[in-house]
Formats: sequence, structure tokens, C-alpha cells
Amino acid sequence: MTRERIYLFDTTLRDGAQTAGVDFTLADKMAVATMLDRLGVDYVEGGYPGANPTDTAFFSENRTTRATFVAFGMTKRAGRSVENDAGLQGVLQAKAAACCFVGKSWDFHVVHALGITLEENIEQIRETVAAAIAAGREAMIDCEHFFDGYKANPDYALACAKAAYDAGARWVVLCDTNGGTTPDEVTAIVAKAKAVVPGANLGIHAHDDMGLAVANSLAAVDAGARQIQGTLNGLGERCGNANLATLIPSLKLKPDYAERFEIGVSDEGLATLTQLSRAFDELLNRPSNRHAPYVGANAFATKAGIHASAILKDPRTYEHVAPESVGNHRRLLVSDQGGKSNLVSELARIGVEVDKTDPRLDRLLAEVKRREAEGYAYEGADASFALLANRALGRVPDFFTIESFRVMVERRHNALGELVTMSEAVVKLTVDGETLITAAEGNGPINALDVALRKDLGRYQPYIADLRLTDYKVRILNGGTEAVTRVLIESTDGGGVVWTTVGVSPNIIDASFEALVDSLTYKLLKAGAPAP
Repeated sequence: MTRERIYLFDTTLRDGAQTAGVDFTLADKMAVATMLDRLGVDYVEGGYPGANPTDTAFFSENRTTRATFVAFGMTKRAGRSVENDAGLQGVLQAKAAACCFVGKSWDFHVVHALGITLEENIEQIRETVAAAIAAGREAMIDCEHFFDGYKANPDYALACAKAAYDAGARWVVLCDTNGGTTPDEVTAIVAKAKAVVPGANLGIHAHDDMGLAVANSLAAVDAGARQIQGTLNGLGERCGNANLATLIPSLKLKPDYAERFEIGVSDEGLATLTQLSRAFDELLNRPSNRHAPYVGANAFATKAGIHASAILKDPRTYEHVAPESVGNHRRLLVSDQGGKSNLVSELARIGVEVDKTDPRLDRLLAEVKRREAEGYAYEGADASFALLANRALGRVPDFFTIESFRVMVERRHNALGELVTMSEAVVKLTVDGETLITAAEGNGPINALDVALRKDLGRYQPYIADLRLTDYKVRILNGGTEAVTRVLIESTDGGGVVWTTVGVSPNIIDASFEALVDSLTYKLLKAGAPAP
């Protein structure tokens, strides 16, 4: 059976750049474009040349890539010729093989936003497409507000789409710009559009204002559209755009689509999707959505014991696809809702070998549940969980013993007469029977404790020389004056390994210190430091 081709159009660097708090540098754009090209996306829309220096610079040189790079712009302005429209010429002169122009298709916008006649708008669409083709570019038209326009005046919306196609546009993209259309409406309206533009030339651009962008994109495909526009991780203004990180595996792995269609992303490319999604979030300096379909940290996480037991027998009981197919992995969470199946699976995942009949497992499970009730959460703190398990199995030496610690915060004038707030910490510990006392200053109490704790660890000092704290998170578990605080600390070393530890206490300093000590102990255990 011959499968039809679905073309993937990524607009992360253009429409995604309109996300609040997102500001791509030129280096960012280059990095993301490389990611998308390697993944197997067909079109990469790089921005609007002439609109800002970054987008202009992005299109200043030719690139030899698998993906087609697309310059974005507006259709020709009213009252100007193609040659005298600086914005249009900027797009046509950009070093991009394709151009995508946004054109009005809602009569309300034509009259009230552009202030021109309906026929003038259609003529601008025709002239813009013709100019792009004459310049040797692949031409596309984004029919802005197409679905709203169709509901208001179906004949005019369809006339705009037909004008673009008749002028030679390779793609006529139907945009749900306000994100207010339902899948049933998309199916019906795309079917009508297909009567004037062949499905092989129709695209869909869906926004997620009702949480339906992915569903609407798939509905458009079912109705005949053969190009899908979207963004990495659903980036975009307001509630975002259709999420390609969800659409791609759905098209690749769901039989109803995989048996009928093919896309440019290979099985090998699909297996990099989780890593790509998270690397993109790292580039944006924002936390990844743990609950994202397919690629989220919790996408294949199971907490209930009965579910975990079933998954160990056959993963298909609670997994709709194999985690490995998208580069993710299964997690059977150790918690107060989990049973021994979860525990054994998690121990195996973090490399703790134990016989499943070992009676110490029952005690460990009881301890985990007791701690969870106190506020500990090991789902995101593998290092602390590994230490807890290894201690229960007698595999963690007492490298050092904390005798006491003290933290002082002082606001004072420094030598320059400036008012500053400084923290000072003192830690007293024992290593090999020797008492060591260290003191350090820091820009905050946790920083001071961290520096003091790692300042002198006796003969273990060489093992922690490359240890550093990389992230610090605090969560208040319950309100009021007796609130319990959970602290998560992320650490790393020269080998690039990252681990997370947890501490819980009504006192935020105490909780932080507990997580710091766990991090230090985990590093010594990982480095193979000798027992006292």
C-alpha cells in the first residue's frame, strides 16, 4: 500500500518567538535550526527578514541542509507595486528557498484592519505569489483567520485560498489564528477548502487556545490537508501552537496514521525526540513540562503499585507506545502508593542490585512510605533514593559524621562603606576520628553552608574537588507557621554526571543542609572513596 506524504513545517523560530519571555539570539536560531534539520522536519521557518537585525542576519547566507528554509513576510501592501514594497522585497531577497506570506482571509479584517476592498486583498495575494515564483522561490500563503473568516463569509475565505493556489502557491495554509475552532469544524471546513484547493496543496496552522491544536491538526490531515505547521514543545503566543513533539510520534506510531502516511522523520530521528525536546528547553532556560505527552519525564511514569505490577508483566497494559521509540524511558515510581514491584524496578533502573526475595526490601519499602508521608519525594531525587536503598542494604560507609553546624546572616557596611548582607557558616564534622571545623562566607546561608561543608573533608577532599551545586529548588508543602519545606538540590562533577538530592524539614536551612550532605555522600560513593 502506497502511503501519502505529510510535510512538517516548523515555525518555532518565527511564530514560537512570539512566546512571552522567549527571545532568540542568532546563535539560538542557528542551534534550533540544526536540531530541526537533523530531526527530519521538511520546512524551517526562520523569521521575518527586515523586521529585526536577528532575523535579517539569519537569512544573510545560504545553507545546504535537508530541510527547506522559509522566510516569512506579509503580502504586498495596497497602493504599492511589488518593486516598491520594501517589506516584500526584503523577503524575496533573503537567502531562503521558500517564502511564506500571511494574507487576510476574513472579510472583517480586510475591511477594518487593512482598510481596503475585498477584491484588492485578493489581488494582493495573487501579485505576492506571482512575485515569489518569479524570484525563483517556493511560494506559500498563510490564510490568516481562515476558519473565523469561513464562518463569517465562506465564499470569500474560499476565494482567498483559491486565488493563492491559482497564482501558483505550492501551499495554501489554513490558519486557526484565534485557536477557537473545534475538530469537527476543522474537518468540515477543510473538506470545503479541498473543493477549491487540492489536498496535496493544503496545510493547517493551529493554535492551542482551547487545548485542541494537536487534535485540530490531525483532523485537518484526516480531511485531506498534507502539511502541518507547528512548533517545538508547543511554543507560541498566548497558549501556543500545535506541538510537533506530540504530532510527530502520533503520526509515526499510531497505526491509523502510520499505515496511511509517511513523514520525513525516521525511526532513528524519532528516538532522539525526548532529548531534543529537553535540549530545546535548556536553550530557553526553562523547566521542561514533566507531563508533556511522549517526551515528558512523567509520560511513562507509574505510581500505583497494581499498575506497576501489570507493566512488569507486559508494558502494553498501561503504555500506549514503547517509551524507547521516542527516546524516553519507563519509570515505576517509589512512593506511598507503590508496592514492591515499583521498588524492585526502580532499584534496577538506578543500578542497585538486590535479590527480590531479600527481606530488607520490605523494611526499605516501609521506610520509603514513612518518609513520603513526612514530605520526601524520591521521584525527582534519584541520588537520595539510591543512598536510602544502599544504606538499607548496608552498602554506604560512614565517610564522615556531622557533629553540628551554625549559620549567621548579618547586614553590615563593608570596607567601602556599602551596606551588604553576608552569610557565614560553621560546620563541625568528624573524619577518621579527627574533628574538623570549617567556616566560610557566602552570598546566602545555603551558599555559605555549601562552601563550608566542602572546604575540608580530610582525606576525602580530592574526591569532591570537582563537585558543584547547579540548581536549588524549594517547595512549601503546607501553609501556616508550621510549614514543612522540601528542598531539591542538583549537583554535578567534572564527568558531566548530574544528580539530585532531597531534604525535608520545617526549617529551610536544615532541609537544605540534609540535601547538601546527601549530595556529598553520593559523590563519594560514586567516586569509589574508601571506607573509613
